[in-house]
Amino acid sequence: MNGADLLASLPKGWRRVPLKTTSDFAVSNVDKHSFDDELPVRLCNYTDVYKNDRVSPEMNLMAATATPQEIERFHLEVGDVVITKDSESWNDIAIPAYVEGVADDFVCGYHLAFIRPRKDVLEGRFLFRCLQSRPVALQLELEATGVTRYGLPKDAIGLAVLPLPPLSTQRSIANYLDRETARIDGLIAEKERMLALLEEKRAALISRVVTRGLDPNAPLKPSGQEWLGEIPAHWEVCRIKFVTAWLDQGSSPIAANTPAGPEELGVLKLSAVSKGRFKRQENKALRGTDEEEQLLALRKGDVLITRGNTPELVADVACVPDDEPNLLLPDLIYRLRVQEKKVLPSYLTSFLTTAAARIQIRRDARGSSGSMVKVSQGHVLDWLTPLPPLSEQTEIVDYLERAEERFQSLTREVSSSLSLLSERRAALITAAVTGQIPLEEMTG
Repeated sequence: MNGADLLASLPKGWRRVPLKTTSDFAVSNVDKHSFDDELPVRLCNYTDVYKNDRVSPEMNLMAATATPQEIERFHLEVGDVVITKDSESWNDIAIPAYVEGVADDFVCGYHLAFIRPRKDVLEGRFLFRCLQSRPVALQLELEATGVTRYGLPKDAIGLAVLPLPPLSTQRSIANYLDRETARIDGLIAEKERMLALLEEKRAALISRVVTRGLDPNAPLKPSGQEWLGEIPAHWEVCRIKFVTAWLDQGSSPIAANTPAGPEELGVLKLSAVSKGRFKRQENKALRGTDEEEQLLALRKGDVLITRGNTPELVADVACVPDDEPNLLLPDLIYRLRVQEKKVLPSYLTSFLTTAAARIQIRRDARGSSGSMVKVSQGHVLDWLTPLPPLSEQTEIVDYLERAEERFQSLTREVSSSLSLLSERRAALITAAVTGQIPLEEMTG
């Protein structure tokens, strides 16, 4: 069903109209580059729109340049709505943000379009909510074209059908949604803080247990490393190379942008390795493979270490819990197999997630770009780890597995309520802009 079909039943006095009859719109071609013969501007970029409901010159915007003609054409004004025009996913098309501030050098950037409603016909805040509503958003999503990257044709923006009540009703609906979404957003922010707090508690617990053990009364000794501090007196500190049986990395086979099916081969994405957790669903289906590449299939106990990423995420780790004959190692992830008579893979994985371990990781990360750095196999092998007796490692791993189950249960509970709030917010916007909520209820 086309989204316009969802607007078939509107209240008396409302109309269904193409966007082009109510607004002017343009697709920006102002890129991020700067040239000496152009004028400096503050650029509203894709991420500014994608991550925010509202944009203004007061935000931390990118500095760029544009010609006088571009500034005149793509200058943003209060009441405009900016939408994402291009994306790697069709359902990220036409994400809107309302412009609530103005400056002479505030300009709409590349991969975006802006819509300027005609003030005698359409309230900008109401247009913003319409573009957030499912009936209008679906129309634009369906018009996006592409295979690996999607783009919204300019004409499709103008042909999108909007619900159009009288201006006074538009303003009442916009005021109502501003109030109600602010209330829901406050609840969402509270849930997100709870998730962040759970993650902090999990990290603190792991750090304490893998560096101090389970016995709070165990005598301590200096580890010999300032970043590690004291460790139990009967523990050792060991370089990872002395407990390693094998260290390799994967390849870069041709893969699709979709996950592998149950019987298909897949190659891991970097996102499969996250803060000690292995996310097997984060993979891409392979279009073809050979016998040599199948040697890169994952086995239970493999310690995965990302070798390239941002400074915050490089050398992220996870331990593979079961054999994965259909999942292959990619080029940007190392696979470390330990000598299990010396160290348990889950113990080493847990240690490498700690803030202490990341000190030595940051020390070794190298890169010409601040946004992407790498660690070498030599770096990994040279890192230090505290090493309890094997029996104590087993107790620590068992303890952390039980704790992880509790954290996961609490996280699922909070995430579920967060999803319900997001669904409630989306449904409320759609109901309001399509006239399903009586006007007196919104203004009373």
